[in-house]
Amino acid sequence: MKIAVFTGASSGMGREFVRRICADEHFDEVWLIARRLERLDTLAGELNGVKARLLPLDLTKKEALDEYKSLLEAEKPDVAVLVNAAGFGLFGGFCEMELERQLDMIELNSRALTAMTYLTLPYMKDGGRIYQLGSLSAFQPVPFIGVYAASKAYVLSFTRAVNRELKSQRRGIRMMAVCPGWVKTEFFDHAVHDDTVTYYNRIYTAEQVVSRAMRDMKKGKDVSVCGKQIRAQVRLTKLLPHKLVMNIWCKQQKK
Repeated sequence: MKIAVFTGASSGMGREFVRRICADEHFDEVWLIARRLERLDTLAGELNGVKARLLPLDLTKKEALDEYKSLLEAEKPDVAVLVNAAGFGLFGGFCEMELERQLDMIELNSRALTAMTYLTLPYMKDGGRIYQLGSLSAFQPVPFIGVYAASKAYVLSFTRAVNRELKSQRRGIRMMAVCPGWVKTEFFDHAVHDDTVTYYNRIYTAEQVVSRAMRDMKKGKDVSVCGKQIRAQVRLTKLLPHKLVMNIWCKQQKK
């Protein structure tokens, strides 16, 4: 059974990946993972006859990962695509935000992504693809988004390293970090809870980011960055001292 697995499928980038990949390729079944069952049900109804298995799981919980593992063991599918898009951000001063929420962010953005990758890889064959949702903030330390940026820096480093391992092992599986700038999704509704962060550069759409990611995956890249402006910013963060980059960011935020 050839399947595709999507986390964070109920909204934003995850939902757009579901729509685009399902329109581009045939699967016997797609597994849609998110906490909100009603959102998954709505999405499944939009997939034009694609058979969807709805998995309302909270991936910050060990029991959810155990359930996913058991399902893989029972079904033994051929996972052609894995999209790890589950995640969230919090913008604000580190000491002003609730500790538990920040730890949950690390749990979902980094730990759950790692677990999903580990559990799924044994069921992937030659031609398998893994999209890991990172962020532009992965390339630099970002004050007032510090924990979020650090969680995405982990995603970028982890993805590139394991992708290289897979290449050495000649398994024919590709893994790519998708690192967009600001994207117009529900992300901001949850991330921005005060006026700590007020400056945003150009905002792209989920459709633009996913289209670019799918093209970059076909090209064999291990990182996808959408937009000339964002790619230029990534190059600058590699050349400039991070202290200067942080000062520029804080000046933009009037900090």
